[in-house]
Amino acid sequence: MSDTITLARDLISRPSVTPEDGGCQRLLAQRLTTLGFACEHLRFGEVDNLWARRGTHQPLFVFAGHTDVVPTGPAERWSTPPFAATIRDGRLYGRGAADMKGSIAAMVTACERFIAAHPDHPGSIAFLLTSDEEGPSVDGTVKVIEKLCARNEYIDWCLVGEPTSAKTLGDVIKNGRRGSLSGSLVIHGRQGHVAYPHLANNPVHAFAPAMQALCAIEWDRGNDYFPPTTFQISNIHAGTGVGNVIPGELQVEFNFRFSTEQTPEDLQGWVQSLLDQHGLRYTLDWTLSGHPFLTPRGLLVSAASAAILEVTGTTAELSTSGGTSDGRFIAPTGAQVLELGPVNATIHQIDECVGVAELDILSQIYERLLEKLLLTQAG
Repeated sequence: MSDTITLARDLISRPSVTPEDGGCQRLLAQRLTTLGFACEHLRFGEVDNLWARRGTHQPLFVFAGHTDVVPTGPAERWSTPPFAATIRDGRLYGRGAADMKGSIAAMVTACERFIAAHPDHPGSIAFLLTSDEEGPSVDGTVKVIEKLCARNEYIDWCLVGEPTSAKTLGDVIKNGRRGSLSGSLVIHGRQGHVAYPHLANNPVHAFAPAMQALCAIEWDRGNDYFPPTTFQISNIHAGTGVGNVIPGELQVEFNFRFSTEQTPEDLQGWVQSLLDQHGLRYTLDWTLSGHPFLTPRGLLVSAASAAILEVTGTTAELSTSGGTSDGRFIAPTGAQVLELGPVNATIHQIDECVGVAELDILSQIYERLLEKLLLTQAG
């Protein structure tokens, strides 16, 4: 069994449902310390974070990731226990195998080989790990970045180990992500008896035309890097649970995934203007989870694409699709950020798994990327 698979199994076997770390970062810090990394354990609230850096000079290349995982769901529905890290038919099963303890293991073993071959490499290598990515993401990467910026420590290149591959390893690189803006809307009506609607005001009926209008809007057409902005209602609720009462209010949860063609302020103004046009009484609270970010073709994207092609023979596609990642906290500092990891077909599912050979190859890609950036570019 390779060093990558051994480490991945050790990490998976440590239950770390967000915001728990389960001792993963301590294990990784011990391993990185032997490579010459200076490790800082940064705890904010209930969240454990690790900043480990080797070297003091620029450029600084960072591997970023998370040691927390989503809940397993019903454990009895798994083929094997979710934290048993079982290998079967060439695949490694367990919560976090693909998202993203497997990537972290590949990062560490890539560094071990690279440093053994190039102990006096130019520049610096660092790890930024958090246990808050699958949770609210308020005491994790964003807090570490704030601390780094406060002491003028800046990242040049960052690779986030999110599972980006679609069908085969390396077929997709995420070089950006859409922004995420959520709204919590309450439409205020007047409760009453269904037999006397003239004495009540049904908020469901009142909101229906506005909902139809919101769903029909073409917010934008995207651009060369981003798909069009989307609007989706995720939850809607009204009523007292009985059939003879007109509800007094309607609760609606919705979300925008938006491109660089939009700003949060424009989307908020658009929605509020439409609600006002329909004469609705409402309260509306907004939550901005992240702005869109983009790393255009440049040193990092070119090096990653070349590393994938050399190791696997695959020509990677650049994409900004999918949800958010912690890259949204790193990119605003000026760093080039991309995401590259294993196939994402089973993430967050029962029997999450990753190919054993896939992780070994991923480690080779990460090592080749270090060579291209720190030896060719920085050297």
